[in-house]
Amino acid sequence: MIAPDVLAAVLTGALAGGGVLLLIAALRGMPVRQARRRRSREDVIKTLTTRGALAAITGALVLVVTRWPVAAAGTAVLVLGWNGLAGGAAEERRGMARLEALAAWTESLRDTIAGAVGLEQAIPASQRAAAPALKQPLRELVDRLHTRVPMPDALRRFADELDDPSADLVVAALILNAKLRGPGLRDMLGALAGSARAELDMRRRVEAERRATRRSVRIVVAVSVGTALGLAVFNHSYVEPYDGVLGQLMLCVVIALYALAFLWLRRLSRYELPNRFLTDPGDRPGVPAEVPTTVAGWQGRATALRGRHTMDAGGGGGS
Repeated sequence: MIAPDVLAAVLTGALAGGGVLLLIAALRGMPVRQARRRRSREDVIKTLTTRGALAAITGALVLVVTRWPVAAAGTAVLVLGWNGLAGGAAEERRGMARLEALAAWTESLRDTIAGAVGLEQAIPASQRAAAPALKQPLRELVDRLHTRVPMPDALRRFADELDDPSADLVVAALILNAKLRGPGLRDMLGALAGSARAELDMRRRVEAERRATRRSVRIVVAVSVGTALGLAVFNHSYVEPYDGVLGQLMLCVVIALYALAFLWLRRLSRYELPNRFLTDPGDRPGVPAEVPTTVAGWQGRATALRGRHTMDAGGGGGS
């Protein structure tokens, strides 16, 4: 039985430590996190069914063997997030497949436009030779064009469905051409396709180098968790202090430290993509509501900003 004064001291220390951490975080500030990519409905259903059931069964087994609710909950969470623990290798493979499909589609669109075909006719014609990663977004884009949706709006929704920074470059070029109807679209699409191919080669090299890091992460996690569970089963007297309420509280601290270390290893093995720029301005903090979508608009906005900075500089010098 734990003495009330000991339990009160532990809880007071935990609250004081948490308050200090929150104070440090408030003083230093938190970095702006990149918006997470939307997960498909199939992935969510798979997580809630297959992996969720496996996590529940594993947590129940750990609870029966160790009699530790904290360890059971931690093991269930570990099983549930095992696929994303090593930096999202599956997500990176899907991203590379989407980028390769985008490069091939851009080249196909360039070759179709070379036959003196307009953009409205070239996009539906390029749908037949598109890769599977682009089939559904392209089909929806063509459907919007057939229902008289303006070309810039349809292309923006197409970019939102792809949700890739490289796709924003291609779609931005198509939007400008749809608005301005200027020459040079073929050369621009060829350059963007080459840029996408170069980025794909770079990401493949990075993926090959980080595959060893992901394997190391899985090994470290498996050895750490396996050692703890092995001690609880085969040498329970060594970990007997964790049986009580105070021991479970201390086990929470240990599991939290392990979780922070695992998240840090995951961050080391993850490929971070740059932020998208072809998004709704209202969704981004600090961006004005009216963003120009033509070259003349950008030039006018740049001139206005330069004039504003000149006035601010003149005012500051006068004071």
